[in-house]
Amino acid sequence: MNIESLREFCLSLLGTTEDIKWEHLCFLIEEKIFIIIAIDDHCRFSVKCNPEEFDELVARPGIKQASHMAKRQWIEVENLEVLKEEELKQRIQDSRALILAKLPKKTQAKYQ
Repeated sequence: MNIESLREFCLSLLGTTEDIKWEHLCFLIEEKIFIIIAIDDHCRFSVKCNPEEFDELVARPGIKQASHMAKRQWIEVENLEVLKEEELKQRIQDSRALILAKLPKKTQAKYQ
């Protein structure tokens, strides 16, 4: 997957917006980031993960704890080739779902 197809995929998810924050490309749901991408750094990106999966994920090559994000809840992936396309898409959808789950029930209902 390249950055253009990743962007296309993220924007295809209901309610997703994009923004530039801290010189990174961000995709958001209800103004909450679910993926942040360092385009100028080999498309290094961070997504939220289920804390139960954290240890398993960071044990894999190319994945580590995301800097400046909630400990054991966000992973940083060194580039778009670390994960196969289907897993990458699933990680993005899971991250979005985890962010959405923290929003008010009325807000969540808009996306179900």
